[in-house]
Amino acid sequence: MTTNRPPSVRAELAEIESRGLGDRLRTWWNALPRVVQWLIGIPAIILIALLPVIKPPLLTTTATDFGVVMATFAMTALIAIGLNVVVGQTGLLDLGYVGFYAVGAYVVALMTSPASPLWNSPDHGIFSGPWAWLACVPLAIVITGITGVILGTPTLRVRGDYLAIVTLGFGEIVRLLADNLTEVTNGAAGLQGVLYPEFGRSDQHPTGVFSNANNSGTFSYGVWWYWLGIALVIIVLVVIGNLERSRVGRSWVAIREDEDAAEIMGVPTFKYKLWAFVIGAGIGGLSGAVYAGQVQYVDPKAFTVINSMLFLCAVVLGGQGNKLGVIVGAFVIVYIPARVQGVEIGGQSLSEFKYLFFGLSLVVLMIFRPQGLFPARARLVTFGRQVYAAVHRVAPPPTTQREEANT
Repeated sequence: MTTNRPPSVRAELAEIESRGLGDRLRTWWNALPRVVQWLIGIPAIILIALLPVIKPPLLTTTATDFGVVMATFAMTALIAIGLNVVVGQTGLLDLGYVGFYAVGAYVVALMTSPASPLWNSPDHGIFSGPWAWLACVPLAIVITGITGVILGTPTLRVRGDYLAIVTLGFGEIVRLLADNLTEVTNGAAGLQGVLYPEFGRSDQHPTGVFSNANNSGTFSYGVWWYWLGIALVIIVLVVIGNLERSRVGRSWVAIREDEDAAEIMGVPTFKYKLWAFVIGAGIGGLSGAVYAGQVQYVDPKAFTVINSMLFLCAVVLGGQGNKLGVIVGAFVIVYIPARVQGVEIGGQSLSEFKYLFFGLSLVVLMIFRPQGLFPARARLVTFGRQVYAAVHRVAPPPTTQREEANT
């Protein structure tokens, strides 16, 4: 039967059979009806959310609290999704994304910390009550988005290595300003006592379940921050997914593939690049707000260029342009150092070699899978499922004249 098919059909069959496991799973998932996808996806999300409560023996960490590790993963996943908008979907190399992360964290810290030089009294109004952290989150997103506009307007007219250098300088400028403007940011001493969602107060948890004081038991503060992070990740994924299926997303893909061709075809490239920059900055500010509330302390040491490289590493490892892929990359860069922490070989902790591990992983990945663990599929995103199924549908073999006469 196969030999009677034309060469194009046989080549199509060979291409389908030669796909990797990830591509086959993607094809299987896209072929499912939307209802079946929800029936499978909702239990999967619930299972993922319960991981720090179940604590699987082979997955849980020993030297650090598994709930805190998963909370850090959720926060890093937010960062990776925002950076993926800029790097993966639009093709803009941003090496200073940690600057937006820092702006979001410092907005929350300056508004809510008792050590903030901006306030001369312990009463911060709306920013000192039990809902102060929630009131700061929209403010952090807006201010970080404005920072993205200020940075992107003069710099997005350059490309490639020049844009990378400019963004790298931006990240370092933000860190140096936070370190030297002692009258505004308290300098290297940092800002202590940053507020958090004061939810679930009781005799057992007088400061709430999100407080660092809730550091024991099954439902420690790390578990609650993980659940909050998962909820924010889902909301951001829905927003970014809708943008991908719109004119904005198609413009991003066109700019990523060939900016000059997109400009010739009438795409206002500067406008959509600025949109990507601002949206990515806003998500970075959101993740910074989560970080400030989770650790309840902000200082410049957390916003080095090394952290910016780790965020970029998550996007490259997972697969640029693939939202779920970069989440897997975020899990890898957070979980592996935490998993090997406490493991010593020759008196040396393996967690101190995390940059060596990531460097070797990137080298191996670039050799065997240069597009990442879960590369994005280059296809129409608006009608992706229908177009993908139609393109990969195998045509029936052509009938001969004898068969037509028999029928």
